[in-house]
Amino acid sequence: QVQLVESGGGLVQPGGSLRLSCAASGSIFSIYAMSWYRQAPGKQRELVASITTGGSTNYANSVKGRFTISRDNGNNTVYLQMNSLKPEDTAIYYCNFQTTFPIGGQYVHWGQGTQVTVSS
Repeated sequence: QVQLVESGGGLVQPGGSLRLSCAASGSIFSIYAMSWYRQAPGKQRELVASITTGGSTNYANSVKGRFTISRDNGNNTVYLQMNSLKPEDTAIYYCNFQTTFPIGGQYVHWGQGTQVTVSS
């Protein structure tokens, strides 16, 4: 019912930077958190970073000091600035919006994913 569109993935060298963005289509007024997850082949999907509409942030220990999550509540957009990238950051990155009320019968909404590859 709601579509999340991610962009910004690509191929970078170790130590490089990349900025991901994800925007929800239409107007959503019940979002309480936006997050970035990632999943590498053979591994579980893991939470990378999250941010509430109030601006409170949370990061996985593996990315602290290197990644920064931010959001534009008015545009229902979340960003992930990734610096000092490492080969182990290689994964498909998914954005996730959590809503207080169901939209299209769902409380959790996922993007299609964008590939981030850090060469080694």
